[in-house]
Amino acid sequence: MLEKQFYKDAFQRIDDDRKNIILEAGIEEFSSKGYENANINIIAKNAGISIGLMYKYFSTKEDLFMTCLTRGMDILEKALYDIMISDDKLLVKAEKLIRTICIHSRKHSNYIKMYNEISAEKGSIERIRLMVEEIESKRSSIYITTIGKALSQGEVRPDLDPRLFAYFLDNLLTTLQFSYTCDYYKEKLRIYTGVDVNENNEEQVIVQLLKFIESAFTFEK
Repeated sequence: MLEKQFYKDAFQRIDDDRKNIILEAGIEEFSSKGYENANINIIAKNAGISIGLMYKYFSTKEDLFMTCLTRGMDILEKALYDIMISDDKLLVKAEKLIRTICIHSRKHSNYIKMYNEISAEKGSIERIRLMVEEIESKRSSIYITTIGKALSQGEVRPDLDPRLFAYFLDNLLTTLQFSYTCDYYKEKLRIYTGVDVNENNEEQVIVQLLKFIESAFTFEK
């Protein structure tokens, strides 16, 4: 969870079902319209509460957005963390990681859509920095630590830079995520590979991506 709390205490006190309804309504609005065009009045209406009650729970639209963003990121990060702290070899972790991301992207498509929308957001630099920090800091730490451990144990090529490889790996996996939710990336995947993720036939993509990652981690000149 975030170290900073973006919601008011009143939101914390309501039952989990009501929390879920409000946050899912927010995620639907933000994922389909982006931050700037999302309307907090519509979110309140779709959640079945008054706008006054919404502001009793959140001081601003930005606070509601950051709480929705946290919900989406926490679900995936928990799954990634459990994989990365295991005693599996790095390439075994990589395969589990890829498959988990495919499952998550299909099951929680609105969360990935929201991530996709905000990656192109043109808001204030402070809000963008805050979003990037909340989205990327935990995941980058998990990847860098895991790759660094594999390096120290001789599992990967010795000239590898854990921070840069973590960055490259995350970009590969982010593109894979977007291929499930963004029409542009779906079509790009189809053109390059002939794979349509809507038809659940991504196994070849998973296998080949794992081979690509393995060659990057282990090939020595």
